[in-house]
Amino acid sequence: MTNLRLPCPRPLVAHFGHFGDMVMLLPFMRTLNERFQQPVDLLTAGGWTRPLLGSQPGTGTIYWMRSRNDPYWITPEQWRLVDALRRRGAGPVWMCDKAEHTKGRWLLARAGFPPDSVADQADCPRAAHEHTVDRWRRFAQLLPPALEGVQLPGETAGSIVPPRVPSITVLPEWRTDLHRWLAAGGLAGRPLVLVQVGSKSTTRRGRPYQRRSNRKYWPIEHWAQVIAGVAALEPDAELLLMGVPVEAPLNDEILEQAREPRARNVARELPMTRLLALFEHARGMITVDTGPAHAAAAFDYPQVVIFGMEDPIEYEPRSPSGTVIALVGAVDGARSMLGVRPEAVLEAWQRLPRRR
Repeated sequence: MTNLRLPCPRPLVAHFGHFGDMVMLLPFMRTLNERFQQPVDLLTAGGWTRPLLGSQPGTGTIYWMRSRNDPYWITPEQWRLVDALRRRGAGPVWMCDKAEHTKGRWLLARAGFPPDSVADQADCPRAAHEHTVDRWRRFAQLLPPALEGVQLPGETAGSIVPPRVPSITVLPEWRTDLHRWLAAGGLAGRPLVLVQVGSKSTTRRGRPYQRRSNRKYWPIEHWAQVIAGVAALEPDAELLLMGVPVEAPLNDEILEQAREPRARNVARELPMTRLLALFEHARGMITVDTGPAHAAAAFDYPQVVIFGMEDPIEYEPRSPSGTVIALVGAVDGARSMLGVRPEAVLEAWQRLPRRR
């Protein structure tokens, strides 16, 4: 790219999103990789981003910090991050965070990235009834002002069509780890049904699950009824209640009510790499609208997804063959997860094309 008027030719994507946000960003990153014929670097937060994105084709350097909420002046980790970005050199940036989230923009400016090197998501507003993946696909076609009129290396042979569905690569060592874990737990060769009851908003530290601000809470008794119902419908399967370790107590409460001997809590046993490998292996999943649902859909994994206030038109997990059933309820005329009944989940489960 001889006429690029920036020191670094590699694209940089800045996004401090949650798990599901970053999965939906994958087609966008693949498109930039093809357009520039360069690895795509990432500025983000959260330790899980490295195992999720670092091994994916086309991903370059991940510039990572634990949290964007920590004050810069007392956070040496952020000083080192800025130094690393400065050494990298300013290049084309796609800013995917909303305008009110200023930390990413501030860090880039401090590292010497000029304003005209940045394409901002505000320049690509969501169209009516547009899925988030499709919005990012459009955003991948834009260029920062500094690159206006530049012919990109990947476009010399024609236009590039952004993929419609996220794709996640599982490494062989992840599969090896999964099979060892399954064998150790007596699960090798058994059909598996996955259940994801928690989300980041459900398990905020020290706050009750059923608080008004938790938009993704579904009652414990509903989950217990669904687990018992699925166990009856799948008499040969083991049911695994997933999550991160902080979600394990919620799973325990549900299992205490369900009293199903073939259901177990594995929330303390699923690092990101094992979770991704598990999506290649299990039969199907029932979940709230959360990050694992988006990752599972990338594997064309059959699932029933219970939505709260979010609109499935914009956020439904996207899979290659559409093996996702989204359920939306309402309470007093407003969209709410509490309006979804256990009977509706079990009916949807029976319609789902499950793996055998």
